[in-house]
Amino acid sequence: MLGLDAPTLVARIFTLIIAFTIHELAHAWTAVELGDDTPRRMGRLTLNPLAHLDFLGSLLLVFAGFGWAKPVMTNPYNFRNGPRLGMALVAAAGPFSNLVMALVAAIPFRLGLLNTASWLTLFLVEFIFLNIILMLFNLLPIGPLDGSKVLRGFAPREWDSWLNPLEQWGPFILMALIFLGSFGRFSLIGLIIGPPANFLYHAIVGL
Repeated sequence: MLGLDAPTLVARIFTLIIAFTIHELAHAWTAVELGDDTPRRMGRLTLNPLAHLDFLGSLLLVFAGFGWAKPVMTNPYNFRNGPRLGMALVAAAGPFSNLVMALVAAIPFRLGLLNTASWLTLFLVEFIFLNIILMLFNLLPIGPLDGSKVLRGFAPREWDSWLNPLEQWGPFILMALIFLGSFGRFSLIGLIIGPPANFLYHAIVGL
């Protein structure tokens, strides 16, 4: 937190507002398209950030590089393609939206349109990298993250015997990864997400 300069902090806040809003809207829109009107009735089918942002999750994203928003409530039994596959598709829509945002934001880099010293460059770097972090973090197969629902949706039903306790203990495992795995410069969650995030960033931006 203390190491953030003002431009980086501002860039992260704007990234937070845009990325979390579109991520949650993607969940809501996909659920509605699959036949469940619950997100619309709960006011989540909107670009209004206030409908989606969670205070603690937002602070963590700004200062720690990971975080969360308010979950989109759905009734999986309303999905036309069944609750299991429907939940997997709704869950995958959020991380997929982060990937799309990162790809779109990288277009100016790919076209060579940016001055490396500009504020816009700083913002796009933060925007791309944090969207990649959000995507990878949410794809971890640990409840209540999106990755656990995606895994359950596409895994054989025979896997349920070990997926059920993994989902039950998921929040505790997640907290352990985030908080108990961080000592000084070492971060367990950073060790898991950092290398693929760096690889994807350079692959997307082309640097």
